[in-house]
Amino acid sequence: MSFNQFTNLDFAALRQQIKDYLRVNSDFADFDFEGSNFSTLIDLLAYNTYITAYNTNMAVNECFLDSATLRENVVSLARNIGYVPRSARSAMATINFSVDLGTNDTRIVTLKAGQVALGNQVGGSYIFSIPDDFVATTGDNNIAVFNNLNIYEGVYLQKTFQIDYSQPNQRFILPNSNIDTTSIRVTVESTTSEIYTLYDNILRVDATSKLFLIQEIEDEQYEILFGDGILGKKPPAGAIVTATYIVTNGRLGNDAKNFSFVGILQDDQGLPITQGISVISTANRASMGDNIEDISSIKYLAPRIYSSQYRAVTASDYSGIIPFVYPNVESVTAYGGEELDPPEYGKVFISIKPRNGSFLSQITKDDISRQLKQYSIAGIKPEIIDLKYLYVEVDTSVYYNTNSVSDTTELLTSVTTALTQYSKSSDINDFGGRFKYSKVLGLIDASARGVTSNITRVKMRRDITPELNTFATYELCYGNAFYDQPNGYGIRSTGFTVNGIDGVLYLGDIPTAGTDFGKLVFFKLVNNLPLIVKNDAGTVDYVHGEINLDVVNITGSTLANGLIQVEAIPDSNDVIALKDLYLQLDVANSTVNALPDVVSSGENTSATAYVTTSSYASESIYTR
Repeated sequence: MSFNQFTNLDFAALRQQIKDYLRVNSDFADFDFEGSNFSTLIDLLAYNTYITAYNTNMAVNECFLDSATLRENVVSLARNIGYVPRSARSAMATINFSVDLGTNDTRIVTLKAGQVALGNQVGGSYIFSIPDDFVATTGDNNIAVFNNLNIYEGVYLQKTFQIDYSQPNQRFILPNSNIDTTSIRVTVESTTSEIYTLYDNILRVDATSKLFLIQEIEDEQYEILFGDGILGKKPPAGAIVTATYIVTNGRLGNDAKNFSFVGILQDDQGLPITQGISVISTANRASMGDNIEDISSIKYLAPRIYSSQYRAVTASDYSGIIPFVYPNVESVTAYGGEELDPPEYGKVFISIKPRNGSFLSQITKDDISRQLKQYSIAGIKPEIIDLKYLYVEVDTSVYYNTNSVSDTTELLTSVTTALTQYSKSSDINDFGGRFKYSKVLGLIDASARGVTSNITRVKMRRDITPELNTFATYELCYGNAFYDQPNGYGIRSTGFTVNGIDGVLYLGDIPTAGTDFGKLVFFKLVNNLPLIVKNDAGTVDYVHGEINLDVVNITGSTLANGLIQVEAIPDSNDVIALKDLYLQLDVANSTVNALPDVVSSGENTSATAYVTTSSYASESIYTR
């Protein structure tokens, strides 16, 4: 009797294989499996095999990091390569307030660790705390000033343990989820009180090092681990371990900006201070709050952090470490200074798109730079640079069959919706993102019933934030070659004003014949025609897609947000974001028009009345 291999996980296939297996046995050669009670037994065998195979398959999958689905297994596998998943992070705000002590002759005011303020935002109110005491001294006016105080969203809690080595498997578990592990403080009290410090590697650790480890366990809780007397100091028997920490709401705490004081203040005698507390002013609203690292992020980061060995040498190392030190990152790019022209050796430039917001504050950039120092090697200096947005706009004329479309409003809405959905896709909204022209054409054609074709033009845009009333130069890199219009004005801008020149000005370009370069000009509009008032305002590099604006004193902008939008026609309709450019499709500034297709509708089969649309931008339009 031949042997059949049971490799299917489908119930019907297993059932059929069992029948085939029995049929090769002479005792069942002419047996009617479907018409007998024996069919029930076959179903039972197939079902049991199916369940067993499924469980076996799932168990094997949970043994590998890339295929595991249960968080506790993913965390355990990551632990094997030394990776501790990122905990929830408290939103951090910076506040200022003062305390007028009046006739109280104290010289030191202590803000006790714990809750400090109640922060309000659209989603509700949240408690903000500090993990350590904060001390301020009084001045000659007997006023203590708390400036640039960082407070963290969450509830301040405490857990106490007693060391008992008679219990062979004693564990120190913090019984809360959503703990911000950076807020954990551990004190061990026996004959003396000693502060233990969190560490993430065993370098320069000896038997006297007062250090502790943390690891995530079941239910997203954390366990504290101490040294064994060889690697790290072993707490003495009977010692009291006190752990304090902040339990946070993660991302929900972001954007809180209005705070009221609820903290505990003490004078130098330990007596409470309840009067003379000023209104809290907000220096920086709450930001950087994040939820616990999800499974997909652990799978992605763990092997990359392991491969870098917690050391940043190459640009890709920095790309892997940034999400570890700054969890609020949506996208990050890093490149070496040797890629620049001229090169800047010994530098790595890092640009970050935060999850909630468009740019990083200076405080956040300084904090990231400080944390990167522990990973950077000598001779390499990481530099956090501002995010640069490269916007793509489309100007599309959509042709439609009048027999199928009665309301162009609905048609235009469908096209706009399709463009909006594409603007949120993985193709763009990223460093290294690419606007795919052919895909956009297809999406427009498929956006609504009755669309017959479309003519779509593509434009690139960078925005200038001018330094008003200040002489400055401006450089705009688009990372894509410009289309060199023979008559110029392929580069266009919104209006602005310049010191020493009356009226509203616009930016344009004039190509230099026989070269890949051109010059920037300032012009006014007179009867909708350009009148150049300055013909040497800067230079254009059409091949590399670069604009350099010479020294100019800009005094204002015609846009309400104060920006100057500078548009360029790309040489290719496929637009890519290189280096530190972050690509976005700006649907709001795009144009969608609907035109009747009289040929498809049968109204004018000879096409004599068909309205054509140029595939190129009109040179009669000089401004945005």
